Amino acid sequence: MKDAAVVLLVVLLFIGFFLGLGWLVQGNQFFLYRYFAPQEEAVRREVFEQSKAYNQGMIQELQNMRFEYVKANPEHKQALASVILHRAADYPEDKMPSDLRSFIQELKREQTVGTAPAVEKWR
Repeated sequence: MKDAAVVLLVVLLFIGFFLGLGWLVQGNQFFLYRYFAPQEEAVRREVFEQSKAYNQGMIQELQNMRFEYVKANPEHKQALASVILHRAADYPEDKMPSDLRSFIQELKREQTVGTAPAVEKWR
């Protein structure tokens, strides 16, 4: 009877040891993930922002917005200018074509000075 209790105790300790070891490994994975995940995500975003598809898509979207700005009524131009500037804020101007860059700079100038939109210049 005493031998059976010792065997049962050894088996339970053995199971407890491996459960504890598994919990420790899982905990380490969680803490390592918590440390490395933000850095990995930052690298993924940087790679994405350097991709050809992202750059071409952003330029195309800004050019389409410029086209919509030119077609818009004067009362809508202020709202469109705000959306265009918000969209272009995170994109480096040196990667834009020169005509798009000058359009964005003109919109910025109009926003800071508060003048009426220069529609005729961009037709």
